[in-house]
Amino acid sequence: MTIAVSVFGLGYVGCVSATCLANQGFDVIGVDVNLTKVKLVANGHATVVEDGIDPLTCSMVQAGRLTATSDVATAVRHSSISLICVGTPSQANGSLDLRHVQRAAEQIGHALREKDEHHVVALRSTVLPGTTTGMLIPTLEKASGKRAGHDFGVCMNPEFLREGSSLRDFYHPPFTVIGAQTEAAGKQLAELYSGIEAPLHITEIGVAEMLKYACNCFHGLKVTFANEIGNLCKALGTDSHEVMRLFCEDRKLNISPSYLRPGFAFGGSCLGKDLRAAVYRARELDVEVPVLSAILESNRKQIQKAFEMVHGTGRRRVGLLGLSFKAGTDDLRESPIVSLAEMLIGKGLSLSIYDGSVAQAGLMGANREYIEREIPHIWSVMRSSIDEVLESSDVVVIGNGAPKFREIQSSLKTNQIVVDLVRALEPQPSDDDHYRGICW
Repeated sequence: MTIAVSVFGLGYVGCVSATCLANQGFDVIGVDVNLTKVKLVANGHATVVEDGIDPLTCSMVQAGRLTATSDVATAVRHSSISLICVGTPSQANGSLDLRHVQRAAEQIGHALREKDEHHVVALRSTVLPGTTTGMLIPTLEKASGKRAGHDFGVCMNPEFLREGSSLRDFYHPPFTVIGAQTEAAGKQLAELYSGIEAPLHITEIGVAEMLKYACNCFHGLKVTFANEIGNLCKALGTDSHEVMRLFCEDRKLNISPSYLRPGFAFGGSCLGKDLRAAVYRARELDVEVPVLSAILESNRKQIQKAFEMVHGTGRRRVGLLGLSFKAGTDDLRESPIVSLAEMLIGKGLSLSIYDGSVAQAGLMGANREYIEREIPHIWSVMRSSIDEVLESSDVVVIGNGAPKFREIQSSLKTNQIVVDLVRALEPQPSDDDHYRGICW
């Protein structure tokens, strides 16, 4: 039996989704309050301009797999899955206007009140985390008189379509992501994408909501980063396109998952120094680089956040596991953990610190000079073992990813608080006040 889908909103996302799903063999009903859009689709025309979309829409209408209506009740009654693809435009203050989503949810909910068969409602519009559970589900439940997760299913199904290449993007996405309230709803919605050759991930609703924002913010960051590097290159008389061509050749660090794991601040002898030098040179050349200039400040705020997490516990005895900026190295220069230690000592807290790499290295050369010049008092709070730190601490801060730090769970005392800056331990349930992750 062919799955029938109702698509609410016949704008860019809705029109493309409806046409492509029909082309995948599903019976699709497009729904919109705008009668002009409904008539366009019903007559075999796309509501958007893009190469290939109009003839494909026409062929799907002629094949009888794509229809359009403004009758919500009929669309819901004759489908088993509803995709909400309405717009979520920005308001003057930057917040989202969710009126179209709410209206669609109310209409679908009223239609579900009269329907006995199980139905899945999937939000495909771009919304911030909390919208599906905080607004969509309550609206559907109130309008339908039914319970989400029991009487009907709810999912969040973000789209990754680019204007101008949305047909290609629909059939060749980087992945398909479904945030599902229940496993059954996720599996039912996943059937729509069974013919798409791309990894499929069924995850939490909040993850699916936030993923779209993470992607788009990163895309904006990449454009701005490339432009700032380009502006600096031009002022220096350097070929910016050749610089970035070679930059993109690096698939180990630059174009890769490296450095994209939320956690603590960066440190070491290179990143901070080179950022400061680049920003200084840009100022000399009267080139504005606001993104590059903001990186160090953002990094500083992450150290401040860690300090506030520790200080906010109200405990006085703090143990730091890790002192170097990266596990397996003795480099203390610009280590964010050293900065954190300084801030805690400055507030009069009692510290004990263990770092096997630092202890084993014996600190020679630049590191010894640095510690003797900048933080000589750190020696007095260094301990020779993890157990010593755990024994003398009420708060344990995991500062880098040394393998031994991942094994402390069984040695922790019942009342000890763990502040995890690197996700060394598996996050505990949200109601466990004894485990606190900096970004999770």
